[in-house]
Amino acid sequence: MQIRQLQVACDQAQDRLVLRVSSQADEEYRIWLTRRFLRELWPHLVGLIGQKAAPIHIVDDAAQPEAGSFDQPFSEDNATYPLGSTPLLTSEVKFDTLSDGTFNLTFREGRERSFKLHLTIDMLRTLCAMLHAGAEHAQWNLALENAPVTAVVTPRNEHLSRLH
Repeated sequence: MQIRQLQVACDQAQDRLVLRVSSQADEEYRIWLTRRFLRELWPHLVGLIGQKAAPIHIVDDAAQPEAGSFDQPFSEDNATYPLGSTPLLTSEVKFDTLSDGTFNLTFREGRERSFKLHLTIDMLRTLCAMLHAGAEHAQWNLALENAPVTAVVTPRNEHLSRLH
């Protein structure tokens, strides 16, 4: 799946973040992230980035144009929803580091639905910046920026870790 757009938005009524991923094929996938889940997920994301020995920076359009553009609204035109329009409520995520240096994050909802997100290191950094901004907007008071960048070191193999 080729990603066209990513969006992280805060749903105040649900007290959750929703990650929306649209593909070049006009498919949209929606994933709920709770405060507790993001708190547990963050060190693992930072650990993946730490494998590349580069700190997380909040993405600045002007400084890193290759990381994406934040000036276009999320497009919903003609979208289809392979997992349904109700967001997947993530209870588990599996991390895979691939031999080419990219990552697969497989979000699961119990043993029901799952969604695999393939990311480059730049896309992972962008996703982290978006999750950070979403948590700030939700006023969750998570110390996401304080997570150590190199503290989580895991061997490079197909199945790095699972977060439940």
